[in-house]
Amino acid sequence: MLRVVDPSPLNWLYTTYNTVEEPVRVTHRGKVRPAAMSRYRWRDGGRTLEIRVRRGERFADGTPLTTDSVRRAAEEQFRWQAPHPPGTHFNIDPRTRVEVVDDRTVRLHLPEVDGLALGKLRATHVMSERFWRDLGFGYARKGSGEGHW
Repeated sequence: MLRVVDPSPLNWLYTTYNTVEEPVRVTHRGKVRPAAMSRYRWRDGGRTLEIRVRRGERFADGTPLTTDSVRRAAEEQFRWQAPHPPGTHFNIDPRTRVEVVDDRTVRLHLPEVDGLALGKLRATHVMSERFWRDLGFGYARKGSGEGHW
């Protein structure tokens, strides 16, 4: 149980970035670095981003972070019109198709070249299956994960 007592409207951001996983993190100097993924490569002239999930990653509840975790995070985010309160510029195009290739590889097939897609993965929050089942960004209460912050 996480009890938040900070009344700041940006509180959700601190809580999110310290309790979920993302495929990448950004350094203090603005460099994008692998986090839950171990590496990436561009394919098809920049229309496919292939990422490798880091071996042995686990969520705080002890369950493994898998390629299905990454797939679900992306597909859940694609359902929302505006998934990020700071702005839609963090959105990966919802027409993107997510392919689980094997137990460590996920491909994002973008509808067009997006040079910022790798950085946008910083705002793709990867959650455990337990999170989606029990909380899901407020789906159970609100019917949506957006717009109620």
